[in-house]
Amino acid sequence: MIILHGFSASNYYNLVKHVLLYKELPFQENLLYGGSDELLTISPAGKVPVITTAEGLYLSESSVICDFIEETYPATPLYPENAGERAVVRQIMKVAELYFELPSRRFIPYVFSGTEVPESIKAEVRQVLTRGVTALNRLCKFSPWVAGEQFTMADIYVYHVNTIVNAFGSSQLEWDVLAEISGMKEWNDSMSQSAIAQRVEADRVANMPEFIQKVKAQIQAAHAK
Repeated sequence: MIILHGFSASNYYNLVKHVLLYKELPFQENLLYGGSDELLTISPAGKVPVITTAEGLYLSESSVICDFIEETYPATPLYPENAGERAVVRQIMKVAELYFELPSRRFIPYVFSGTEVPESIKAEVRQVLTRGVTALNRLCKFSPWVAGEQFTMADIYVYHVNTIVNAFGSSQLEWDVLAEISGMKEWNDSMSQSAIAQRVEADRVANMPEFIQKVKAQIQAAHAK
């Protein structure tokens, strides 16, 4: 059985969890936070998520884990059969990561420490997000799914990327970023109504207070040095 290591406040963790649930694969969850000694023994960079495969192999990095799951358990496919269409799905995922999620993450240290985000940082993030908005408007179809008629890994990936964009990017910039992409908000609302998304979200909300407490403790410890 697969063991999923990490914590439910992490969107990367939830991405992998969503894939496992969608494919109806049996798995166990093991609560681990970043920076812990236990995590460092199974994750080269000390990051979550990590899975222990049925064969006892440890794998980290969400994209690597998702590809492993797809290749090992292909019965419920999350990529199209056509190579070109698969590449388009991966392109959407990469654009969402580089130009949507990663810039929004720049606000996280300021939010958790309760400090004001410098205007220069806001301007940089807005510029990158604008690039992402342009690219995703060109790539996403929402007919009815992100890449077209088939539900794919891009749907799961973009949905969990949007959690970070809404929580940090949009809130700090006072800008409804998702509304800038035609069809995105309607699709995102539809995704959130699925039983899997609601289960993952409930676990995320339940874990968030403990996660925030740990982050604040780390920030206080760093300032005390």
